Amino acid sequence: MRATAGVKDLHPELARRRAAHLYRRRRLVSGRQGPELQLDGRPLINFCSNDYLGLAGDPRLAEALARAAAEYGLGSGAAHLVSGHSAAHHALEEELAAFTGYPRALLFSTGYMANLGVIATLLGPGDSVLQDRLNHASLLDGGLLSRARLQRYAHADAANLDRRLTGARGETLVASDGVFSMDGDLAPLPQLAQVAAQRGAWLLVDDAHGLGVLGEQGGGSLEHHGLGPAQVPILMGTLGKALGSFGAFVAGSEELVETLIQLARSYIYTTAPPPAVAQATRESLRLVQAEGWRRERLRELISRFRAGAAALGLPLLESPTPIQPLLAGDAARALEWAGLLEQRGLLVTPIRPPTVPEGGARLRITLSAAHSDAQLERLLEVLGELPGVSR
Repeated sequence: MRATAGVKDLHPELARRRAAHLYRRRRLVSGRQGPELQLDGRPLINFCSNDYLGLAGDPRLAEALARAAAEYGLGSGAAHLVSGHSAAHHALEEELAAFTGYPRALLFSTGYMANLGVIATLLGPGDSVLQDRLNHASLLDGGLLSRARLQRYAHADAANLDRRLTGARGETLVASDGVFSMDGDLAPLPQLAQVAAQRGAWLLVDDAHGLGVLGEQGGGSLEHHGLGPAQVPILMGTLGKALGSFGAFVAGSEELVETLIQLARSYIYTTAPPPAVAQATRESLRLVQAEGWRRERLRELISRFRAGAAALGLPLLESPTPIQPLLAGDAARALEWAGLLEQRGLLVTPIRPPTVPEGGARLRITLSAAHSDAQLERLLEVLGELPGVSR
């Protein structure tokens, strides 16, 4: 179909993506999230969710949401700075600040909006932002939006960061994932914090995949490394992964949060999240802290999975977290493996460029505290039958 005069023809790019095995399709999920899903009308065991603690489908959260909806209704009606900032939002911010050990926390609708907001607020033309090469797209896009000079240092390499900071200009911010979303490995936060402090730079840690999972109390990457606000001035956390809810927050000093309230465009110019969701998230936060068995169960599953994969000779990347990448190399092979797993009743998403570098296509296997031993054994059994696995 030809494009209308003056309108870009979109067909060639779509055709190119299909030919390169990079075309993405949405799948239709029925029912609630959990270790088993109804996908396109078919039951599958789910090994690709970020619901690490198994809370997304917990009936207690659904009940808390229903009670809150009866009190608050559905929508917030306006932006936080108009008439949309409810008592539920405020209470959740206070509890998140106490949980993370920061003076203040500020809710955002998504982690993407939080990262865009904080980086573009603190930096501008003439400033510098240095980011790990494998950072999440939202951190990178925040750097681009700020119009600061963006540099990407070698993955998890504090020495390389230190060398690059030598030429930094203006206000300087270092940004890193706490747990890298596609590889599952941990950032060397103590070393990054030391370098940032010595160079007089802000340090922003995106702990979307660490919060709730790491640390004895679920405090995430910072608790795991024994760090706090003194070493990491800015923490971003999401609520839609281990906490099983929706939204995100930025934690920091009183001055930082007040600055974001005044200047962060992705906070100011958007409708506040539903207050009932914020209220239900308070219950989720309570469960994360009270039910430490979920993290213990998750650690047990990770250990058993890695031992089983090693016995099968599977080429897993090094990861101590629920994110367990099985490297395929090219996109076509990743798609083939995912298709074979689905035929055997297992849902594992193939991750392809540009989400990962060229040659880095993989199956991103994720574990949940809600998975049973039998489901884990089934996954290992089928993975052991995949063709073309480098053993």
